[in-house]
Amino acid sequence: MPRRKPNPEAARDAQLLEIARRQFRIETLETRNWDRLDFRDVAVWAIRAALEEAFEAGRRAGPAETQP
Repeated sequence: MPRRKPNPEAARDAQLLEIARRQFRIETLETRNWDRLDFRDVAVWAIRAALEEAFEAGRRAGPAETQP
């Protein structure tokens, strides 16, 4: 049985969701078409923490592979 190639977008999305859960207590990043669920008031320090965490995750992942 051939091995599947890892999906980098799925891994990235899972990591972003984990950051959103940890920093903002958000269950999903999917649009639910309900203002109460899709819009949040977020403190700037929480946004900064999430951006720093995402930046560090990208730095640890290394350079992106480019396709010719």
